[in-house]
Amino acid sequence: MPFRANKFKPGFVRALSAATACAILSASVPGTALAQSKDRLSPVRDAETEELMRDYSRPLLRAAGVDPTAVEIALIGDFSFNAFVANGRRIFINLGAIVESKRPNQLIGVLAHETGHIAGGHLSNLRQQMDAAQTRAIIAMLLGAAAVAGGAIAGADGNTIAGGARAAATAPGSIVQRDLLAYVRAQEQAADQAAVNYLTKTGQSAKGMLETFRGFADKSMFSSRFVDPYAVTHPMPTDRIALLERAVNASPTVNAVDSPELVHRHQMVQAKIWAFMKGPDVIARRYPATDTSLPARYARAISAYRFGSIQDAQKQIDALIAAQSNNPYFWELKGQSLLEAGRARQAIDPLRRAASIKPKSGLIRMMLGEAMIATGDNGLLDAALTELRQAIAYEPRAPKAYRNLAQGYGRKGMNAEADLASAQSAFHSGDMTTAKQLAARSKSQLATGSPSWLRADDIVNYRTPKLK
Repeated sequence: MPFRANKFKPGFVRALSAATACAILSASVPGTALAQSKDRLSPVRDAETEELMRDYSRPLLRAAGVDPTAVEIALIGDFSFNAFVANGRRIFINLGAIVESKRPNQLIGVLAHETGHIAGGHLSNLRQQMDAAQTRAIIAMLLGAAAVAGGAIAGADGNTIAGGARAAATAPGSIVQRDLLAYVRAQEQAADQAAVNYLTKTGQSAKGMLETFRGFADKSMFSSRFVDPYAVTHPMPTDRIALLERAVNASPTVNAVDSPELVHRHQMVQAKIWAFMKGPDVIARRYPATDTSLPARYARAISAYRFGSIQDAQKQIDALIAAQSNNPYFWELKGQSLLEAGRARQAIDPLRRAASIKPKSGLIRMMLGEAMIATGDNGLLDAALTELRQAIAYEPRAPKAYRNLAQGYGRKGMNAEADLASAQSAFHSGDMTTAKQLAARSKSQLATGSPSWLRADDIVNYRTPKLK
């Protein structure tokens, strides 16, 4: 499904480091077709881009001894270069990191670094470190308060004693902060070294990671001369780059290069991101008509569908399909462009073709089911419900799939199932009040103990976990 954006609500966020920020995010709230997102922090869904990111990260996770199926890849619609790990099992990648990477290896190196954080358990370790730091800070503040009280009682030169005690009460916080930041810097260095090992194990070069981090260092070098090296979360640029250079140059795979196929896929995804996120003027400059490469044609076809006529867009998309008839994402684009132009029935065949090529893509099946529902043809309801249930099997937290499922059930007169699907949509959108109300109504109509009844009961009795 080309670029659908979701709004999300941030929970507890560890703002100690841009590259390893710990965030608990609800990235499963409803999405709409994305033009230019007004919220640059919106999670973005796209089957093609997510597949490429999983292909980048899968061998790295395996090399680190981490089950790739247990790690989720999430895209963020921000054009700054950033990637970070949340809750130890979710890698967030800004679209900017993808479009700014000159070649796959540069982005793969960043993902290797984030894999180092996951394999090292750095987020859970950091929480323990923060708990210890809080305990030490509390003790220090209590001791400081006792000193203040003691100084006041002592009387003799009380102002001097009390003033010194107040300083003692506030100083420990700074000491604890420095200790904690030093711990985080050590984690960053450990992740760098682990990343080189993973890249070597997978036969890839770590040069891309070095190039990326060297670029960051060059941008921050001037300002870093005036920064306290013990008050930043990452190692200072010169120290970090020196350590990384030694590790990279010692790797036996230092001169490995990306395959032409991988470079092509990277460029196709970059073209797609530009075309979905930027306006036609940007695309005309970046991918002029004189550029006849497939990525440029891809970008222009997407831009035509978004800003031009549907007839022109279809001609350009059909030309892409003629060039690569088994590319599922060209068929998906054809279907999406027709669906969003109000031609739901015409969208079904290309989406079916896309789903036949990528049968496990929940996002493609979701759009196919949506197109069937949108035709208003009750003869397609059973097929639509089948597609949507299969989509949910792969995308169990997709509110839009549940909303379309609810609509289909409602048209078939299956009111209890429609209420349950609507409850699930609200639940995954973060609207707990509506979710519980609909689940309770559904539960009262369902057979006690049935699978649907149990799902409704789970929502009714759900309690939002408290963040510590």
